Amino acid sequence: MPSIIFRDDTAMQDNPPTAVLHQSVHGEDWLWAVFAVMLLSNLLGIFWSSFKHPKNALFHQLGVIILSTSSVAYFSMASNLGHTPIVVEWDRDHGIGPLTRDIWYVRYIQWFINAPLLLLAVFLGTGFSLEEAFMPLFFADVAVVCGLVGALVHSQYKWGYYTMGLCSLLYIFCHIILRTGRSEFPTRTGRTRRGFMSSVAIMSFLWLLYPIVWGLDDGADVIGPTGEVVWYGILDLLAGPVFLAFLWWSHREVDLRGAAPVQRQDVKA
Repeated sequence: MPSIIFRDDTAMQDNPPTAVLHQSVHGEDWLWAVFAVMLLSNLLGIFWSSFKHPKNALFHQLGVIILSTSSVAYFSMASNLGHTPIVVEWDRDHGIGPLTRDIWYVRYIQWFINAPLLLLAVFLGTGFSLEEAFMPLFFADVAVVCGLVGALVHSQYKWGYYTMGLCSLLYIFCHIILRTGRSEFPTRTGRTRRGFMSSVAIMSFLWLLYPIVWGLDDGADVIGPTGEVVWYGILDLLAGPVFLAFLWWSHREVDLRGAAPVQRQDVKA
């Protein structure tokens, strides 16, 4: 393996990579930029939540937890920590091997915490019972675990975990679609069917992009490590600060204190 030369001001100088395929200096710069956005959004969320009316404070508390988790994860990745070398399934580097690639397990820890919390934030205010929300929250974590195990598997069996993860996501989407397609849709005062469906549509679209990126990097090794951190960083920013800002705005009139009873009615978009 050829010697690796880094800038003196990079974290990779202090925490050298352990795999042949690893992020570049530009990838590290991008991770630091994402960390800065996550941290700034988190501080703004904490500041905003301290002045919000307690009727919907839980939305902001969930957002702060999600952004705090993302800040820790991206600080770790920008510091070139939280990864492990895995031998790739297909050697695309003309026999220079064993060809290893960094797998960022800290990213999957972030998703394991954040995915069910994002889903819970979407469900809040709709009047969904715990029984109706519990299974989607569970399968959100199943999808993340399958992605992590699949990324750590060297052989073609990784695609079995990939398939199970996709099925878990499809269960979540089908559950939401079938539930909201009923004639009686639970709503709270200030919460409309249109607002709920908009947040579901945005979240579903973003979540379907994650397995595509996974298949091209951790799976098939088509995208290099630097491209991986760029694509995942974009998705995490959209599914984190951007989506949470939309969610906070769309839930601004929702009262979660129990003063407004849940009503079963058709709410036209």
